[in-house]
Amino acid sequence: MNTTRVLILGTLLDDSMNGYQVRRSLETMGADQWGNVAFGSIYHGLGKMADEGLLDVVESGKGGKTVYAITEAGRFEFHRLLMTLWYEIRPIVDPFQVAMVFMDRLERPQLKDALQVRSEELTRAIAMTHRALGSKQAFGAPRHVDENLRLNIGMLDAQLTWVRQAIQKVEEGDLP
Repeated sequence: MNTTRVLILGTLLDDSMNGYQVRRSLETMGADQWGNVAFGSIYHGLGKMADEGLLDVVESGKGGKTVYAITEAGRFEFHRLLMTLWYEIRPIVDPFQVAMVFMDRLERPQLKDALQVRSEELTRAIAMTHRALGSKQAFGAPRHVDENLRLNIGMLDAQLTWVRQAIQKVEEGDLP
């Protein structure tokens, strides 16, 4: 499933936009943080979806100023992909889990230090995300974008709880 595709189509549901406007809209929602969107892929995606009939070119411009509008086929594809995202459970890919698999390759003091630093970073990330709540609306994001931030806080909190327990287990000799 290409989440960038859903994000682009969804951004164009209400208004025609050029690539820069699509990017700004996604940045306002914070999609770079939670949507795994590479902003450079937006322009390629717009062109590809236009070739597939999901978007119409309503104005050709120089220097990437081409304006796109979603077609009926694009609306159908957006809805189909959106519903798939609502119902499909996928594993959350976190590089930290790769590090966890090899925790036994670290000396106990090094592992404890790494976990402590991660705890501090998670605490900072949680505080930063709390500060972002409510602020995105000033830049045009819908209120429900805050729910994404709340979900992120919950996932960071869960990881912080695990890290704190892991530090204790390392101190007690139960890990690795």
